[in-house]
Amino acid sequence: MSPLQSGAPPPPQSREYDPEIKDIASYVHNTPINSDLAFDTARFVLLDTLGCGLEGLRFKECTKLLGPIVEGTIVPNGTKVPGTPFQLDPVNGAFNIGAMIRWLDYNDCWLAAEWGHPSDNLGAILAVADWISRTNRAGGNLGNGKVITIKEVLEAMIKAHEIQGCLALLNSYNKVGLDHVVLVKVASAAVVSKMLGLSEKQTADAVSQAWVDGQSLRTYRHSPNTMSRKSWAAGDACQRAVNLVLKVMKGEPGVPTVLSAPVWGFYDVLFKGNKFEFQRPYGSYVMENVLFKVSYPAEFHSQTAIEAAKNIHKRLADEGKSAKDIKDITCRTHEACIRIIDKQFKPMDNFADRDHCIQYMAAVMLVFGRLEATDYTDGGEAATSPLVESLRQKIKCVEDPQFTEDYHNPDMRTIPNALTVTLNDGTVMEEVVVNAPLGHGLRREEAKPEILSKYKRHLGPHFSEAKVKELVDLGNDGKKLEGMAVDEYVDMYVVEDSKFV
Repeated sequence: MSPLQSGAPPPPQSREYDPEIKDIASYVHNTPINSDLAFDTARFVLLDTLGCGLEGLRFKECTKLLGPIVEGTIVPNGTKVPGTPFQLDPVNGAFNIGAMIRWLDYNDCWLAAEWGHPSDNLGAILAVADWISRTNRAGGNLGNGKVITIKEVLEAMIKAHEIQGCLALLNSYNKVGLDHVVLVKVASAAVVSKMLGLSEKQTADAVSQAWVDGQSLRTYRHSPNTMSRKSWAAGDACQRAVNLVLKVMKGEPGVPTVLSAPVWGFYDVLFKGNKFEFQRPYGSYVMENVLFKVSYPAEFHSQTAIEAAKNIHKRLADEGKSAKDIKDITCRTHEACIRIIDKQFKPMDNFADRDHCIQYMAAVMLVFGRLEATDYTDGGEAATSPLVESLRQKIKCVEDPQFTEDYHNPDMRTIPNALTVTLNDGTVMEEVVVNAPLGHGLRREEAKPEILSKYKRHLGPHFSEAKVKELVDLGNDGKKLEGMAVDEYVDMYVVEDSKFV
């Protein structure tokens, strides 16, 4: 036996994959998406997500992490990063796009036993689709040699949303200390493997590798360790997903019982011995019911509270009063809100603390009548306001069990918050209740013009008025957009001389 042969591992024995992994692989390869609502919603998600990424580029803390690993590197036929001149390998491209998308916590959201942002997966999907298309135009043969259309990107988004969302419906990863981006990694690995032409078995291999990969702890989202990693964690998950799929494409096998293996499997090591529970089979439910962040760049459990605070701000102004006249506030809310963003007396040390504190966000709205991304920055008007800080500590959250039940009800999935204000003179203002934010499925048609307005606003700092109009008009034309090649569409977002990167 030669030295090379003697160092090789034994050939893997054929074993059945965990059914949870087989179901994902089968769904990706065998389930057609026929829902017009899902495709229409996915189109709005695509526009909104790209807009959020462009807005993220306006923040130096984001852009300092972007670009090639080695400065000046340009990858021939590589992934182009919207809003920048960068052309990167698909692994780093997935990180770049994923990080900028997620930076401001302004992209879509899914709330259940676990929460998360399914459009985070676009970091991996767009990076790989663009790289495949450019490579194949240059004579390559990735993903069966074709140039990918935007409709195929939308289908991949629908399926990634579905995988991440269905795994989140009844399973709480945060309760065992794991960050929800594990689901981004799993969903991205599944759909990217199909895009690259891998077999159903290889998709199972890639998904199993995503589960066995080290999972991020949630500690960077919580005091005392809240920090900017929470803004690039999804980019990291996209990067890892693409990297693992490329290893499988080169022949790396999977880990068939990665979930169920006694002692060493995911369930025993990281999920307290519990198996995943499922509410429904994979289809297009998640995309059809996804939540858009239309109004405010804020953690989603706070959106209705901020909307209520805006109502109160106006009411106070109409009565010749202001936030200075407030003695205290009770926020009637749901359990998830209290667990994640109830930080009444915790210090606000940085951007990441502020945009995940319901008291801070509501206080900014009550004081200034606005809540914008710049209101979270160190040294800014809101962050240094003594009135915001004192008011923040006057807002107490209390759980309403009915609100928590409505939050988990699959037929409602509302995110209710209610604010009751007591003034210094003893007056108790009428409670303001908001059950569903503007981006909820119950208010979808009402939200569409606002989603497009948000997209247009985010395009403005990067492109000429003519280019903004061209992109908005194209986004409004579903059939034309779906038929477009992904690389040609991404080229429309390239900025060779960006003032932000």
